[in-house]
Amino acid sequence: MSTALVIFAKAPVAGLAKTRMIPALGPQGSAGLAQQLLLHAVQQAAQVPWDALELCVSPDTTHPAFAQAQHIAQKIGKDPRQGHLSLSVQGDGDLGARMHRALVRGLSRHSAVLLMGTDAPGLNATVLQQAAQALQMHDAVFVPAHDGGYALVGLRQPVPELFEGMVWSTASVMAETRTRTHQAGLRWCELAPVHDMDEPTDLHHLPPDWPNRSHLLQAVPSP
Repeated sequence: MSTALVIFAKAPVAGLAKTRMIPALGPQGSAGLAQQLLLHAVQQAAQVPWDALELCVSPDTTHPAFAQAQHIAQKIGKDPRQGHLSLSVQGDGDLGARMHRALVRGLSRHSAVLLMGTDAPGLNATVLQQAAQALQMHDAVFVPAHDGGYALVGLRQPVPELFEGMVWSTASVMAETRTRTHQAGLRWCELAPVHDMDEPTDLHHLPPDWPNRSHLLQAVPSP
């Protein structure tokens, strides 16, 4: 079964990426964290033998930040350890519309597509491999997030109802997704939940060996 992985990310630009971290880390520190998370996601993804690996970024080519995203993608793509990495843009619409469009595009070329964000460092190569294997036996796979959303979705066919009219960035996203997945008659699998790095206190859940972890935590209140 031909399987592709799409990595969804914002360009790691000050004032654009990880804005909820700015009160603790400042604009530059938040952008630096976003870049670390992006590179970590690509490095983990590249350890799995995908049929295609794509970095899908926002904003689009008309925004000055796109040039930085393009530079980062090109730098990653030149690293032979990362394998071939293609670059695309998310385009217009809310998060659901952009995710659905990327999945449809991938499913026009491959039997299965997984889409992951870059906010959850727990999405390591082992978890990604498990998700790909689960998708061989299920119509859909999810990696829930502890905040009530999900960090990864994988599908074997387009399912627009999973993305249309969803209220994103809320604690009910995964619960609503379960309801919609059941209503669509899909067989799905959920892996163990992971932590998203959205709020300053989330930084306590960074892996112990994360670069600059102790420095980042100095600016964060205890949980």
